[in-house]
Amino acid sequence: MPDFTAEELKDAHRALLSTLKKCEKIDAAKLGKSQRTLLERRIAALKVALSLIEKEQKSFSQEA
Repeated sequence: MPDFTAEELKDAHRALLSTLKKCEKIDAAKLGKSQRTLLERRIAALKVALSLIEKEQKSFSQEA
């Protein structure tokens, strides 16, 4: 995995969290089936990405 600075991880986390919140606000009932599936998968992927960033941030704090 490429090395990222703590600041880069913080910025990425903030951006992904913002996108996740926007996705969660979308009324899935108004979407078609394919758009709803895409939204569900996008939300799941964002949660995975955020989890991995948080894990990496914890390793930064343990090294310091």
